[in-house]
Amino acid sequence: MTRSERETFFRAFHTSHPAVTSRSFGDGRSADGRSSYELLRDEIADAGPVLDLACGDGFLLDLLAERGYQATGIDVSSTDLALARQRPATVVEARAQQLPFADNAFGACVSHMAFMLMSEIDQVAAELARVLRPGGQLALVLGGGPAGNEAYALFGKLLREILAEVPAEQQLPRLGDKRTRSQAGVDEILGPAGFAPVRWRTEAIDFSGSLEQAWDFVSVTYNLFPLGESASRKLKAAFFAEAPALATPDGLIPLVFQVHLASTHTVHKGH
Repeated sequence: MTRSERETFFRAFHTSHPAVTSRSFGDGRSADGRSSYELLRDEIADAGPVLDLACGDGFLLDLLAERGYQATGIDVSSTDLALARQRPATVVEARAQQLPFADNAFGACVSHMAFMLMSEIDQVAAELARVLRPGGQLALVLGGGPAGNEAYALFGKLLREILAEVPAEQQLPRLGDKRTRSQAGVDEILGPAGFAPVRWRTEAIDFSGSLEQAWDFVSVTYNLFPLGESASRKLKAAFFAEAPALATPDGLIPLVFQVHLASTHTVHKGH
């Protein structure tokens, strides 16, 4: 899949699923009661102007504003940006690989569940180093997958069974760079651009809820967009048949999703 095809794919998905990331992740809670967005916001401190890379509908921009940050968001989805423009923040339609900002424009950059999906990730890293001030902070939330034998793990098993039956063109294309899945890989991307080694930790985010809520989360976290109606219906039916066996005594379907938080700062300017 070419860069243009990937971006067309993302735009089409977000057009049909506006605000999908904030709707999916906004209600999840870590052990200390914070959402993954709040964990990300709290990774930066006294930063000055903040860039929200792939800001979506602007959910994180509001959290940053509550802390007094002057925040700017960018995204490639005009649908999500239309929602973000209803918030008291500056938003720009732009690509991460070619940021429309001056050198040293920001004291920090945050990005929630997006860095690992981007193409030309080394160019993204170089652009971030360019627009960040010396010592500028970068904080990322990256997907980490299921935390144990619960609904997300069940969904993964059922999905693999379905994917074995459908043609390649109906499967989600490979997105992003596999190096973003590990601390060493993220350092390999960011180091040459001028960033210090990342501080890395993994947080378990609890999304447990009703059967419908569990399905809503897993079905957009993977992105069933290309799968086709018949295969999607079959996957949903299988999930609804098997997930109730996981329910806790209070009737909730246990669903825990891990995220990685990677934080660093610029140590010299990339070229």
